[in-house]
Amino acid sequence: MEWLPRALIAGLFAGGLAVAITVMIERWGGRVGGVLGTIPSTIIPASIGVYVGGDPIAFAEAMDSSCAGMLVSAGFLWTWRTLPPRLPSWPLRRQLVVMVVLSLSGWVLLASGAVALRQAFFEPGATQWFGWGATFILVAVGLGASWRYYPAPKGQRSVSAGMLVARGFCAGLAIFSAIGAAAVLGGFIAGLAAVFPAIFLTAMAGLWISQGQAVPAGAAGPMMLGSSAVAFFALVAKHTIPLYGPAWGSVVAWVFAVVFASVPAAAWLAWRARVALSEPQ
Repeated sequence: MEWLPRALIAGLFAGGLAVAITVMIERWGGRVGGVLGTIPSTIIPASIGVYVGGDPIAFAEAMDSSCAGMLVSAGFLWTWRTLPPRLPSWPLRRQLVVMVVLSLSGWVLLASGAVALRQAFFEPGATQWFGWGATFILVAVGLGASWRYYPAPKGQRSVSAGMLVARGFCAGLAIFSAIGAAAVLGGFIAGLAAVFPAIFLTAMAGLWISQGQAVPAGAAGPMMLGSSAVAFFALVAKHTIPLYGPAWGSVVAWVFAVVFASVPAAAWLAWRARVALSEPQ
């Protein structure tokens, strides 16, 4: 259980970081907030926590599987864009319960498929192409999901303090579980656990309750594209953290992800919005 202290520290740090993302989407709208909210944050303490565990193969696999996990989470977000209009005319909270069950069920199925794919085709410590392939697919999916402009309005009411606390708790629990999984189950499972969509789930649910369906639906596409920054971070951190150490290695990977993923994503979304709004209605 020597992993427990570092898992607790990383989990607490990640929980504090996660609370800010709902507020970003609420205040700046789904397009801007969706990109800002997916800038690498909780993946940083998760990657450092796994790295200091001392198993380089587990760390490398965790970084590669984080990319696959973000692709799976993009599928999770896609359900929040496409399924709500198809739900029966039930009360809002009943619809929310159905959405939570359906979206999480989809995530579990896709994550199980990713684990099966890795076990069938990739040897331990040789998952680099798995990570790169998942990242390229994630970028393509994000571009496709954001090609059509969806209104992403700002929230009109504040998300409750209870929902913010729940968001931080879920995010912290995910990172805590990831570090524990690395120690007990291996790096690949840890990488998936590190990007379990606890943050996305609490964001969508909290915004649904406080703002209605429009804000989370509008944020889904930008978040799908913006989440490629997390995959970029993982691909780079896999090399920079062992090379430069946890602190500076994380900084280098974070800057790379923001410059080459978050900034282009914001520019793309702004362009698609301008094109859509300039077209005759």
